[in-house]
Amino acid sequence: MVLQELGQKIKDALNKLNKSDNIDQKLLKEMLTTLSIALIKSDVNLHLVKKLTSNIQSKFDEIQEETGNKKLMIQKAVVKELQNMLTSKKKAYVMVRGKPNVVMFVGLQGSGKTTTCTKYANFYQKKGWKVGLVCADTFRAGAFDQLKQNATKCRIPFYGSYTEMDPVKIAEEGVSYFKKLKYEIIIVDTSGRHKQEDALFEEMKQVSAATSPDDIIFVMDSHIGQACHAQAEAFKKTVDIGSVIITKLDGHAKGGGALSAVAATESPIIFIGTGEHFEDFEQFNPESFIKRLLGMGDIKGLFEKVQEVVSKENQEKLAKNISKGIFSLRDMRDQYTSVMKMGPLDKVMNMIPGMSNMMLPEGSEKEASKKMKRFLCIMDSMTDGELDGKQKIDEGRIKRIARGSGALIVEVNLLLDEYKRFQKIVGKMGSLVKGKGGDLTQMQRNPNQFMSKLNGMLPQGMLEQLGGTGNLMNMMKEFQSLEGMSGLMKGGKGRKGKK
Repeated sequence: MVLQELGQKIKDALNKLNKSDNIDQKLLKEMLTTLSIALIKSDVNLHLVKKLTSNIQSKFDEIQEETGNKKLMIQKAVVKELQNMLTSKKKAYVMVRGKPNVVMFVGLQGSGKTTTCTKYANFYQKKGWKVGLVCADTFRAGAFDQLKQNATKCRIPFYGSYTEMDPVKIAEEGVSYFKKLKYEIIIVDTSGRHKQEDALFEEMKQVSAATSPDDIIFVMDSHIGQACHAQAEAFKKTVDIGSVIITKLDGHAKGGGALSAVAATESPIIFIGTGEHFEDFEQFNPESFIKRLLGMGDIKGLFEKVQEVVSKENQEKLAKNISKGIFSLRDMRDQYTSVMKMGPLDKVMNMIPGMSNMMLPEGSEKEASKKMKRFLCIMDSMTDGELDGKQKIDEGRIKRIARGSGALIVEVNLLLDEYKRFQKIVGKMGSLVKGKGGDLTQMQRNPNQFMSKLNGMLPQGMLEQLGGTGNLMNMMKEFQSLEGMSGLMKGGKGRKGKK
């Protein structure tokens, strides 16, 4: 059962509670049975499934004497237990600026270790770290060539040898080389094998002793299912695994075995690989992962991505314009550019409850990205006056913009039609955002009236896709509670966020 199916099965199990007026022991048992079958089919370890269902049963027993919405309490308990299953008590290693952080990668051959090393290096290099790669894999033919090609594509310095066959010597020399050049992150890619072998484990010990890594990352292939647990235990007994990265966790992977195997390593999952490209790599957060799996969105994760790609100045400018009901073609161009920087469109849309299926039907991601890039090209052919709304775009200007961007006139008109729709929505939002006090105080004073107005400006059926009025209210509250968001919603300067 692939992860999308697992998420749907869990939602189906929770929906059984929503359709009932009262939760009794029989209904809970049915829900827990459905939940258990879904998790086991996704290769989640049986012991962990039993523990999860037992904890939910205990929560049900506790709330029998409590007042309040018991269905909501049980739903929250299910989500919480799923998050706990993916959470390690051990904290992940935190990189330290100004010193060499040595990171050693271990795992079986075929787990995607070498590609993951490059993804990991690329992630930190984009954040401004000085990163170097060391190829200490002398067992697999072509390992150095692969790492060299990957590193060259991402413009990451690398160290390796075609003639030296001692992986310990290469690792030691490579780490020393990058330390002399004052590199901040030094990544050591070690040999893997087709199966757990004494030679592999002995080699890992020797490389670890020679390089004294600050963190040892275990790379786990999600496709091998239940075998992940035994594999994780074996590696944990040999070296001190500090973190876990799960690879190939795309739409076709069961993933449950790998995700639950984190319990065997007693180490946190720090990243997941979701595709073949170097950008198909994201930081792992149990809460965000489970929310997205269940279609609950991830507003916090979305806001963090926005902060990564959009400058504070541009955030404040957009918020100020929205509060006045102003939305120019330049604003639209800036937002499209930001969305493209945030990564694959389907992953961004999954962070907003219900938005993915409505705005981006399955299989349409590439077409949507292509359309967005086309629109950006067209807007690049506009003058400053046209982008800022100071010059009316008439028929003559449309022809000139089409010629300048190599687009068809019909494409320019499609862009302008889309802009008008956005402009209309922003105009309506301006009246909501203003309110008394210049922010969304209406929502606190009269939530029903606020939601009624908001529903009136949304496209037909959108509120239902977003999970109904209750879920939209929760989204708005979560959005307002984010660090720095309070000030931005007023169209002014937000509070200083944590660096």
